[in-house]
Amino acid sequence: MHDRGWWCLAALSGGMTVMAGAFAAHALQGQLPERLAAAFETGVRYQMWHTLALLGVLGWRAARPTRGQYLVLGLWTAGILLFSGSLYALALSGLGGLGMVTPFGGVLLIAGWLALAVCALRGLPEAQSESGMA
Repeated sequence: MHDRGWWCLAALSGGMTVMAGAFAAHALQGQLPERLAAAFETGVRYQMWHTLALLGVLGWRAARPTRGQYLVLGLWTAGILLFSGSLYALALSGLGGLGMVTPFGGVLLIAGWLALAVCALRGLPEAQSESGMA
């Protein structure tokens, strides 16, 4: 996926986060047990923070394309889907078994932050990585 696709994905994630937050505040208010409402809100919060982080990496990438940035974007995107997505599904369905997926999403989110640290420390421009220089 080229940068334009990543920008669109981040924009859609941001919009979906606002919709999910509004849905939780209005349609779900008083409809879910406190534990499930809190799970839904946690999903919204983590999705928004990681959507903002996606935008930050995309901005960095626009100024300085660096080896590893796509890995960070991919890890965070998969993490959002598994972490926040499983919390949304858990809250809306009440099926406790869905909570088993959430930690895998959390691990992907953490891995994205670790990959970001490595990417920032190494700072290899893409041109070097493509020519075989490491």
